[in-house]
Amino acid sequence: MKATANHISKVKHYAAQRSIRVTEKTLESVGRLKTAMTDIANFFLFVSATFKAMFSRDFEFREFMRQCYVIGNRTLPLISVTGIIMGLVLTIQSRPVLIKFGAVSMLPSMVAISLIREMGPMVTSLICAGKIGSGIGAELGSMKVTEQIDAMEVSSTHPMRFLVVTRVLACIFMIPLLILYADALGIFGSWVGVNIKGDVNIVLFFSQAFSSVEFIDFIPAFIKSFFFGAVIGFVGSYKGYNAGKGTESVGRAANSSVVIASLILIIVDMVAVQITDMIPS
Repeated sequence: MKATANHISKVKHYAAQRSIRVTEKTLESVGRLKTAMTDIANFFLFVSATFKAMFSRDFEFREFMRQCYVIGNRTLPLISVTGIIMGLVLTIQSRPVLIKFGAVSMLPSMVAISLIREMGPMVTSLICAGKIGSGIGAELGSMKVTEQIDAMEVSSTHPMRFLVVTRVLACIFMIPLLILYADALGIFGSWVGVNIKGDVNIVLFFSQAFSSVEFIDFIPAFIKSFFFGAVIGFVGSYKGYNAGKGTESVGRAANSSVVIASLILIIVDMVAVQITDMIPS
C-alpha cells in the first residue's frame, strides 16, 4: 500500500509539473503573438507618420538625390552581375528542351518574357533587399544607438523627413530603374548563352526577343516594382529607426530588415500575380 501511495504521489507530481510546463509554453506563445501584433501595428503607424512627413513642407531634395546616388552606386555592380547570370543560366537550361521540340527559335522571346514578367523584378528586388535593406537598417540603427536621432529631434531637423522619407522615396524611385537595367542585361546574357554553342547576330536576337513582348507584359511588372521599392524602404527604415539599445541591436535590425523585407516581397509578388491573372489579355 505504501509503494502504491508513493507511486500515485509521483504521478501527481509529474502531472503537475507537466501542466506547469504546458502553461508556460502557452503563455510564451501568447506573448510572442502579442509582440508580433504590436510590431505590425507599430509598423503601420510608422508608415502613416512617414506619409505625413512626405507631404509636408521643406522636402529634403538634396538628401533625396544623395540617397538615390548611394542606392544606385552601391547596388549597380551586383545587379549587373546578377542580370547577366540570370539570362545566361535561363538560356543554358532552356535551350536543350526547346531543341527537342524544334522550338529553339522561340528561345529569345521566352527568355525576354520570363525576365520582364517575373524573374527580373523578383530576383532583383531580393538582391536589393539584401543589399539596400540591410544597409538602411544598419545605418539608421547605428544612428539610433549613438543617439544621433534623438539629437536631431531636439534640434530643428525633422528626423522622419530627413532620414526616413528620403530613403523610402529613393528606394521607390531607384528599384524600378535597377529592375529595368537587370532585365536588359539579362537579355544580353541570354544572347551570350546562345552564342556559346551557336552564332546569332545581336540585332536579330533582340528583335526576336521583343517580337512577342506586348505592352501588357511590361506594365504590371513595372508597377509592382514601385511596391517592391516601398517595401524595402519602409521595412529597412522601420527596423533601423526603432532599433533597441546596444550595439547588437544594429546587427539585429539589419538582419531582420533583410528577412522581413524578403518575405513581404514574396507575398506582394504573389498578390500581384493573382491580380494580373484576372486582367483579360
